[in-house]
Amino acid sequence: MKGFNAVVRMVTVGVLMGLAGSVTAQQAYPSKAIRMIVPYAAGGPTDVVARLLGPHLTRSLAQPIIVDNRPGGNTIIGTEALAKSAPDGYTIMTMAIAHTIVPSLLPTPYDPIKDFAPVATVVSGELVLVLHPSVPASTLQELIALAKSKPGELNYGSASTGGPLHLAGELLNMMTGIKTQHIPYKGAAPALADLVAGQVQMLFSPPDTAIPQIKAGKLKAIAISGATRLSALPQVPTFTEAGLPGFNVKNWFGVLAPAGTPRPIIDRLSNEIAKIIAIPEVREKLVSLGMEPFISSPEQFAALIRLDFAQYAKVIKQANIKLE
Repeated sequence: MKGFNAVVRMVTVGVLMGLAGSVTAQQAYPSKAIRMIVPYAAGGPTDVVARLLGPHLTRSLAQPIIVDNRPGGNTIIGTEALAKSAPDGYTIMTMAIAHTIVPSLLPTPYDPIKDFAPVATVVSGELVLVLHPSVPASTLQELIALAKSKPGELNYGSASTGGPLHLAGELLNMMTGIKTQHIPYKGAAPALADLVAGQVQMLFSPPDTAIPQIKAGKLKAIAISGATRLSALPQVPTFTEAGLPGFNVKNWFGVLAPAGTPRPIIDRLSNEIAKIIAIPEVREKLVSLGMEPFISSPEQFAALIRLDFAQYAKVIKQANIKLE
């Protein structure tokens, strides 16, 4: 019996020491450089967000943040690299809403929800629906009535096939029963230029790129996504105010870690990112780039990913959207 009790004590001490070691290791995090994957080429908006976060995280965590651009495969290459990384907090990824869209368009070697641990959102951006002045509609309801009277005759541009600007147009078709034709471009800038030139009739656009054209009278803005009106466009109603509640589309950027990353590490990173976004000069920089600071908890971010994944999967299936 004494021998048995001695064994139990040894096992108990071993377990407690192991737990203590685990806690100590997590408390010591981070003890080396952290790699931040960006699944896009340098210079794009996701890369800009990562490089804005990087220096601030380096100071707050007292370890270097190394931005690792892994473009290609419609974000699949970089995202797969994250999924295969050790869940120890030393590899994270700055990503965009495309994470919730790509898996419905292409086969991916990862599950967009199960294989990742949401850390925090960073910024978001609403979309404004703009029309060429020649379109005989000044409100959303007038546009819907016009489109119903001319099914398939109105067209809208977007930055790419399968991107959020394209899917916003298809979601509008679905929710209102209209049929408008999608015209894809290689980027948002040429799509906006053709809208101003009257080559397409409408476009969902990030507000910052469309505002100069709206204020110059070259475009008409009839509705904006989001719960409240934009301070820069106070005259433009939200989709809910315009008679289409439930039209929820926005661009957003966030940070993911591999699934299985310890919760204390997730919380540490999430809290540090929230503090950074709240810094006045960081907020000012984001706003100057046409972005809105967007703070959320890991649970809120996880819910957003699930919501957008389900919404866009439905849109892609119903509109039969495919990437060639």
